[in-house]
Amino acid sequence: MRYRKYVVLVSVLLVSLLLLSLGTRGGEIGRPGELVAFVITPLQAALSKIQSTAFGVWSTYLDWKNVRRENQALRTELEQLRIQSLQVEDTQRENLRLRRLLALRERLPLSTLSGEVIAKEWGGWVRSVTVNRGRSDGVARLTPAIVPEGLLGRVVEVRARAAVIQLLNDPSSAAAVMVQRTRTAGVAEGEPGGAVRLKFMARDGGGVQVGDLIVTSGLGGVFPKGLPVGRVIAVEDKGSALFHYARLHPVVDFARVEEVLLLMGQTGADLLPHFSLEPGT
Repeated sequence: MRYRKYVVLVSVLLVSLLLLSLGTRGGEIGRPGELVAFVITPLQAALSKIQSTAFGVWSTYLDWKNVRRENQALRTELEQLRIQSLQVEDTQRENLRLRRLLALRERLPLSTLSGEVIAKEWGGWVRSVTVNRGRSDGVARLTPAIVPEGLLGRVVEVRARAAVIQLLNDPSSAAAVMVQRTRTAGVAEGEPGGAVRLKFMARDGGGVQVGDLIVTSGLGGVFPKGLPVGRVIAVEDKGSALFHYARLHPVVDFARVEEVLLLMGQTGADLLPHFSLEPGT
């Protein structure tokens, strides 16, 4: 019973071959052979088509796998190239920052110490930064910190190998300043929203105007004279009030500071000529 179907198949094949042999006379196929050929030819054609189709599908599958593998390799290579490109751009920006910092350091007529920002304190905005310079490097409290654009802030906490710098926009920060154009004295203060404002005693209508550059006055003995602080973007009219206020746009982008200079020596000279301020800064 188990081999019956195989026996039937073999019998059919033998009968077909016998009919072909009997129907062949003088090289021609007789009627029985023609009948067998009529039945088998479509089957052979169908089998041949199925075989070619199967080979085509398999070849297409192999090609698809190869293309997919190549696409994955290209994607990986492209991602690596993008990362390398970003690294190159970041290195170029870092080199530019360090060159500007070095150029400023060479221009200043006082001793400086460079430092790298290793932490930032956020309170809705950057209020302080921590640099990798501390007591072991000779840093002391109230040491001024600057960047190539101008005043950053002052050191309020000194550790063995680190120091915390209070930025100018901190609400508890204040610096003695003046209007560079008119020499009108005032105080630059941080506001709760992270902005910086100028508090000054009104003398006349031309004491402070929009666009005026505000610099440190050197009073108080904390900051040297002439450090750029910001530009006036709005003046508040307080009428007969003793003090008037102006909003400042700081010359320093506090959120993007990565390297600083600590002013280790004091001087009475005006430092403003040593800063390269672009128009509108």
